Amino acid sequence: MLEFSHSAQAYDIMKRGLGMKDKEIGDVFAKWNKGVLDSFLIEITRDIMYKTDDKDGVPIVEKILDSAGQKGTGKWTAINALDLGMPVTLIGEAVFARCLSSLKAERGRGANVLQGPTPSFSGDKEKFLENLEQALYASKIISYAQGFMLIQNVRYIASYAKTTIG
Repeated sequence: MLEFSHSAQAYDIMKRGLGMKDKEIGDVFAKWNKGVLDSFLIEITRDIMYKTDDKDGVPIVEKILDSAGQKGTGKWTAINALDLGMPVTLIGEAVFARCLSSLKAERGRGANVLQGPTPSFSGDKEKFLENLEQALYASKIISYAQGFMLIQNVRYIASYAKTTIG
């Protein structure tokens, strides 16, 4: 869930922030998949950027509904972390992003009232994309660190309960 959420944010930055086309975004994910971000989710994100509808030639990614539901694992993890007082901020934010995503009708009504920014970028796009890759990599490291911290804390609590209770 987390890696997909972060990849979706990188996609959105490239699409709406830099005004990139889907194939160009696919090329970026292809490059990233050959480096430190090499993973199944980066690979399938790359693949979906290249896929077009056989009937009308429209990129498939443009036809995917931008609404996600909850499977529960992120939510359960966030609830456990809150119960234990553990700051798993990336997991919590990913869960909240999915919750916002599921409010498709409300977001649609808001889009009819509020004008979003017009993408305008005048800097070094290649350097920006390198920085975006590093930001995505850092987010993965942080999410793993937070997950391992939570596991370690649960293990400590379980060990303490076992020695105290019997």
